Amino acid sequence: MEFQELIEKRRSIRKYSTDGKVSRDDILTVIKAAQEAPSWKNSQTGRYYCILSEDMTERFREECLPELNRTKSQNAALIVTTFVRDRAGFQKDGSPDNELGNGWGCYDLGLQNENLILKASELGYSTLIMGIRDADNIRKLLDIPQEEIIVAVIAVGKAAEEPARPKRREIEEIVRFY
Repeated sequence: MEFQELIEKRRSIRKYSTDGKVSRDDILTVIKAAQEAPSWKNSQTGRYYCILSEDMTERFREECLPELNRTKSQNAALIVTTFVRDRAGFQKDGSPDNELGNGWGCYDLGLQNENLILKASELGYSTLIMGIRDADNIRKLLDIPQEEIIVAVIAVGKAAEEPARPKRREIEEIVRFY
């Protein structure tokens, strides 16, 4: 699939099929693609917590996701994405390089997450990035260190729906040239 076609066809999926579970090897493949994204000073602060077993995904969904996302992630593998705080956007002495501070960690992780979901799409999987989640319960359940900021939960699985492509703004509405 050509790259432009890939980015235009990828959709956020909110209903997953019981067929075609995601393999550990495929999860490793999408994370390797995520690693190829650029990061501030090559800090590579993104981290991934992968939940594949049915028992653990069910427990995670019940304890860490609100009802809204619990149903939208049923039958999918789950990846929790985090970044190491106070590294991207910071000097070695801990002082921030600019006013964004840990915002650079979010920025870098966003770039990585985009690679991850596009690679998943190339492999025939669908995804949903969820920001509404219970970070405290996630941290406890998965034993995530305090020095990592929990950003998103990404559902990965085979789609059981085909949503239409939402209309995009006209390019002239979002671009300025000087």
